[in-house]
Amino acid sequence: MIAQPGYIIRVFSLAITVLALAACGANPPAQSPVERQSASQPAPSPVRATAGQRAAAIALDQVGAPYRYGGSTPSGFDCSGLVQYSYKQAGLNVPRTTGQLWSAASPVGRSELKAGDLLFFSIEGKMSHVGLYLGERRFVHAPQSGRKVSVESLDSPFYGSALIRAGRPY
Repeated sequence: MIAQPGYIIRVFSLAITVLALAACGANPPAQSPVERQSASQPAPSPVRATAGQRAAAIALDQVGAPYRYGGSTPSGFDCSGLVQYSYKQAGLNVPRTTGQLWSAASPVGRSELKAGDLLFFSIEGKMSHVGLYLGERRFVHAPQSGRKVSVESLDSPFYGSALIRAGRPY
């Protein structure tokens, strides 16, 4: 038997009507008391990144930029120039030199580190290097002449033993 075009259309229309009625008659899932309460309240505002988190992300974007003594732009950074540039781009002015950054940062315990905290290192017996903490025991810095902005770990023997203090700007 060959199906007639009118028959196919009627069956198809009936199937669509049944599916539509089934969907319209379906009950929404029951809400818990918490869901009912939150449905009547405005949605919470999105969490904004802190200046430190923004500065850490900006510094991370500079990985690969060359080291340049006195540099504070993407064409070349020294360690404190990278920190100052990153914080300035994040909307917070911080001092320019490592010593000034040390003085302006509130001390932070190693167990309390947050993204954007400053890490101060003693190189060759004196505090002379700074980097920005990223999280997960990693930091970004402009190491020295001939090298590029890079990410290192506080678990490395050199940097782990050279770290003398962490601080949070302002």
